[in-house]
Amino acid sequence: MRRAADLLVDCLVAHGLDRLFCVPGESYLALLDALSERREIETLVCRQEGGAGFMALADAKLTGRPGLLAVSRGPGATNASIAIHSAQQDAVPLLVLIGQVARWERGRGAFQEVDYGRTFAEMAKGVWEVHEAERLPEVIARAVNAALSGTPGAAVVVLPEDMLGDRTQAAVQPPLPVARSRPGAEDLRQALVTSGLSIVLADLMLWQWGGQTYQFIPPAWIDGTVRLPLVGMGYSSYRLILFLAAVVI
Repeated sequence: MRRAADLLVDCLVAHGLDRLFCVPGESYLALLDALSERREIETLVCRQEGGAGFMALADAKLTGRPGLLAVSRGPGATNASIAIHSAQQDAVPLLVLIGQVARWERGRGAFQEVDYGRTFAEMAKGVWEVHEAERLPEVIARAVNAALSGTPGAAVVVLPEDMLGDRTQAAVQPPLPVARSRPGAEDLRQALVTSGLSIVLADLMLWQWGGQTYQFIPPAWIDGTVRLPLVGMGYSSYRLILFLAAVVI
């Protein structure tokens, strides 16, 4: 048998998550202890939860995998809310782990107790609070899948501090199939090939299309199939997508 915290790390590794941004807190000390003994996940300690959240978002945009953020209960979670909201607005996959008061304290107005299901209902694609260690593999698989499927966004997993110390024989669950939104990368490539455009206005930084992140580095972008001059502009990613949707498609 292993601790729930060790099982949680195994689940994160199984889903290809290799970098965690966090502000340490006493509500998830068991997870930090488990991470200290592992090398598969790089743990980056930050000074403030909002900054840690934006680092996780940047990591997600650069890798195409969900950004991984861990924060403590109460003010730690509310500080991270700006990143959760940005994940929704920018369609960036983000997995947020939030420490919680012990299970026996829930509903008693314990210090820094927050109902995260209500707090993040309109910002996150899903909020799960894990009361039984055996459910961790299922919840992590569902949360990662939700963060990536359709329009990407934030998925929040709440971890009562006493649950992380429970012993369990539960096995890691493999990743679930991801439902990609349309149009996707191939749709964009075909649209540009057949558009007849002589120039494409583009943000020269990062932007999202169909749940995937692209950077304009021609001709390597889309394998050199599209060789159109690119002119940088200060438009946001969504304005670029609207431009392509209206003019190209």
